[in-house]
Amino acid sequence: MTQIQWKPVVVGVDDSTESASAAAIGWKIAQAAGTDCYLVHGTREVSAIPVAPPLPPFDPAELSEQLTQAARTRLEGILSGTVPAAVLEHFEVRLGNGAWAIRHAVEDHDAGLVVVGGKHHAPPARWLGGSTAHHVVRTVDVPLMITWSPRQAVRRILVAVDLSYAAQPTLETAAQFAKLFSAQLRILHVIEELPYVAELPMQIDPEDYRRQCMEQFGQLLARVLGDREVEHAVHSGTPSRVIVDESGSWDADLVIVGSHGRGWVDRLLIGSTTERLINHLPTSLLVVPVRASAEQSTVLRLTGATTKRAKV
Repeated sequence: MTQIQWKPVVVGVDDSTESASAAAIGWKIAQAAGTDCYLVHGTREVSAIPVAPPLPPFDPAELSEQLTQAARTRLEGILSGTVPAAVLEHFEVRLGNGAWAIRHAVEDHDAGLVVVGGKHHAPPARWLGGSTAHHVVRTVDVPLMITWSPRQAVRRILVAVDLSYAAQPTLETAAQFAKLFSAQLRILHVIEELPYVAELPMQIDPEDYRRQCMEQFGQLLARVLGDREVEHAVHSGTPSRVIVDESGSWDADLVIVGSHGRGWVDRLLIGSTTERLINHLPTSLLVVPVRASAEQSTVLRLTGATTKRAKV
């Protein structure tokens, strides 16, 4: 079997305890995958810092350098002991918004995974600056892991898939992570209730709808897994609620979902399921961005592998 070449891991860090945990997890993933780990912190530019006039003469470039060095020293002290000294040698402090600093680091290092610490925020806080995770998921085009658990071992992975074009790449990414950590994989499909539309002359029979969903789900498993036996479950209900309940009852260490994105509007809004999971999931979450093309082909940026699917 061909050895998969994993791409580097970028970890967004700040001075929070969640960030330190994310750094440790990101480094362990990179170590297991045999790739590099880059720690990145975004700090505000001098022009973006509010000051009260009058302002004495100063050199903006010199002040920026001082602020960058101060941030580096502070964060290195926080992260020391969390990751090896060799990883801190790759620590980067970049001027600008945290989410965009991470995006630029992904581009510069051709990274395949971003890891950030999760902090749950109410909607007003998110739109007014809130969690970096909410900004990053709208900004980067590679899988994003949001850590929300003190656990650093990945033993159980729950992957939730729908029947869209995002299902196969999401499931393949989950299989890669399960293999990397020799983790148990469980596949979940949630059948949403059909809305009742009075204007339609004929409603879809619920039992026939469920049967078709089960058939398509079975075809997906066969297409991706072949003859491999993998534990799976099908439930009915609201996806985000079912995923949260299933991850808790099954004691998952990591939940993986696909995010459908086609353009800037999709990025700004992101799916309601993804949004709710970032806010309420009690464990770590991996969001796999999947872009649809004319041929329904997707590049798995995690490892650089390419998979093409026939039109459906």
